[in-house]
Amino acid sequence: MAGRRVSGGEGGKMNGLRRYFPAAVRVCLGAIFIYAALPKIADPVTFAGSVASYQILPYFWSYLAAAVLPFLELICGLLLVLGYRVKAGALIIAALNLAFMAALASAIVRGLDIDCGCFKQGGAKTSAWTALARDTLFLAMTAVVLWFETGRERPPLAPLD
Repeated sequence: MAGRRVSGGEGGKMNGLRRYFPAAVRVCLGAIFIYAALPKIADPVTFAGSVASYQILPYFWSYLAAAVLPFLELICGLLLVLGYRVKAGALIIAALNLAFMAALASAIVRGLDIDCGCFKQGGAKTSAWTALARDTLFLAMTAVVLWFETGRERPPLAPLD
């Protein structure tokens, strides 16, 4: 019996954490991006105004970004929630978060008093500092998803006959 582990005890708790924590973070992050995408899809003109307020992109590109970004967020969020192509979805979300953080940092440095346009269109403004902190948390969540996704065992492929 040497070398065999008895289930339960502290080892069992740690295995449960390793098993369910990454999935919980993955689903939560996916749900956040789905939730963020829906109001932008519902009102793309207002979202285009939010994108334009950063004064980074030319006028046309603001509308193009407003048309594409929400669907990209929605698709990546769905990939994470469904557990399909998780690494691809998480990498795109990481890239989006880095771009959002760069845009927010640019707005802070230039002294722009704008709403981030992250979750709601119109209404009370979210400060750039708050949005930057939130995006940092989302980037950390993405790192957790990627860390555990990289170490996950894949089922073997069925042989082709």
